Amino acid sequence: MNTNLVLTRSTTLPLETVCQRLPEIATRLKFGVLATHNLREKMESKGVPFHRECRVIEVCNPQQARDVLSQAIEISTALPCRISVYEEGGRTVLATIKPTALLTMFGVAGAAGAAQEVEDTIVRIMDETCQG
Repeated sequence: MNTNLVLTRSTTLPLETVCQRLPEIATRLKFGVLATHNLREKMESKGVPFHRECRVIEVCNPQQARDVLSQAIEISTALPCRISVYEEGGRTVLATIKPTALLTMFGVAGAAGAAQEVEDTIVRIMDETCQG
């Protein structure tokens, strides 16, 4: 995996516990939770067997989003931020694409500061979620 693009954290907490804690922590840190996608359920509902548990939780800080979208509306293609939660090797893993890496693709200099703030908060959300 390219660690220049993806941030991961892992924990011994069960996946269900992580999926319950993460939205609570995100909300406390001023990030809204827009949706949670259960990939196994979604794929199986479409007739595609998928036996792994994987949830994708969409989070967003509306003020930060407004600031970067005001500079370049095409950044909307990379929003909201997504944190995946899945099991791997007996642990629960949280993974996200680095906001700083995503926004670099758009070449909007004014968005770098906001991207770093968002990334720092997402790391904090992931770290606090992993703590028992």
